Amino acid sequence: MLRRAVLTLFAVIFIYPFLLSLATSFKSRPEVAAHPVTPWPRSFDLRAWGDVLLHSDFPLWTFNSIVVTVAATLLRVFLDSLAGYALARLDWRGRGVVFAGVVSVLAVPPIVLTVPRFLVLKELTLLNSYTGLILPLAVDAMGIFLMRQFFVELPRELEEAARIDGASIFGAYWHIVLPLARPALLTLTILSFQGVWNEFLLPLIVVRASPSLWTLPFGLSTLGRGGAGGQSYDYPVMMAGSILTIVPVAAVFIVFQRFFVRGVAASGVKG
Repeated sequence: MLRRAVLTLFAVIFIYPFLLSLATSFKSRPEVAAHPVTPWPRSFDLRAWGDVLLHSDFPLWTFNSIVVTVAATLLRVFLDSLAGYALARLDWRGRGVVFAGVVSVLAVPPIVLTVPRFLVLKELTLLNSYTGLILPLAVDAMGIFLMRQFFVELPRELEEAARIDGASIFGAYWHIVLPLARPALLTLTILSFQGVWNEFLLPLIVVRASPSLWTLPFGLSTLGRGGAGGQSYDYPVMMAGSILTIVPVAAVFIVFQRFFVRGVAASGVKG
């Protein structure tokens, strides 16, 4: 009974900010100023939702986010699993050094890579393009580590049997190992989808000068601004946009949460 009460308390604590955001999106600006932390609106006002859906570039930002997220997630799942397989199952000189480098990248804050990313993309003339948004997100150190840890735990017998039957290294990876790694692949897909969908720094440095290529996180940063210097914020509009942005990520996680837990347990405990 005590355990259930504690879990319920923590659930309420974590859910409350979301409920507050939802309630704020239905409030008027004067009501937000007068009652900012009330988790329900005293009178429902749909103005904010109309401004987001009808009077902003929200549909365009959503389209751009979908394109970038789907492309980057597919590339990340394929390339991370391929790199993880090479680090876990193939014997080659320098493998330990490369894996140590991958692990060390996990300790680097993303903000540190902002300037190097910008300079590299500028030299490659990839600024203000979909390619510039997708390519830097196509590989992720966490994904490589996750897949490597999972592949290490798989038995080698089936893979060796396939090699004896004439399968190539890539054939054994694609037809034997990869189907066995479905829990880890689903976990990587969820993490990649969430990470790319919420990416803000990359659009900030890549497509800031091209509003037609803005994604949702960067587009939302421009919503609800008014007044001199943009110092007066329309919080109902900002919260309505945030709620619409959260829905896809929440839906993906809810649908695949049992696979996510299984994949994390199988990939991160041993190695």
